[in-house]
Amino acid sequence: MTPQEITDTLKALFGNAVEASEPESWQVEADNVRLLVLLSEDQSWLRSLVSIAPAQEALPYLEQLLETNFDETQETRYALYQNVLWGVFQHNRASLTPEDFKAAIARLLALQQQGLSVSFSRLAETQIRQIIQVAKLQGQSLEATLQTLDRFYQEGVMGEIDQDASQREQVLAAWRYQLERLWNEEI
Repeated sequence: MTPQEITDTLKALFGNAVEASEPESWQVEADNVRLLVLLSEDQSWLRSLVSIAPAQEALPYLEQLLETNFDETQETRYALYQNVLWGVFQHNRASLTPEDFKAAIARLLALQQQGLSVSFSRLAETQIRQIIQVAKLQGQSLEATLQTLDRFYQEGVMGEIDQDASQREQVLAAWRYQLERLWNEEI
């Protein structure tokens, strides 16, 4: 792709939200999106990136983010740089097609939109599986495990201090749903 093709592709996707400093950089700022497109010093490599979250917020999910890099992100990747979690796409500029560039931008925007929610869900599921495994090793039933969680909430071991009864019930309903969903799986 030439720098002009990069500009044309970005303008087709984002219109007037594109700021170009051809031939080395482009910036898009529109609707909660800040996309940067940069060329390497020798202009042989293109890098596109979007910020996703502060690094401090992402660190608890680092394992899930790296697993996602391995299995799901295709040509985009999660990366940490300057205390920010980024979605990054890098490609040799000479072999990059406009269609592949558009697809990569769509994936970057999807990563940004989902934020840390998928990683949080995966971590939560891992922890729920660990609770189930321990409960089963102790010979507890699903109902006994739910009663233990309820007791932990009532005693303040789990949950927020200022949580009212209806909020606690919502949280316990979510626990019940997840435990029932995963209880009979081989763990």
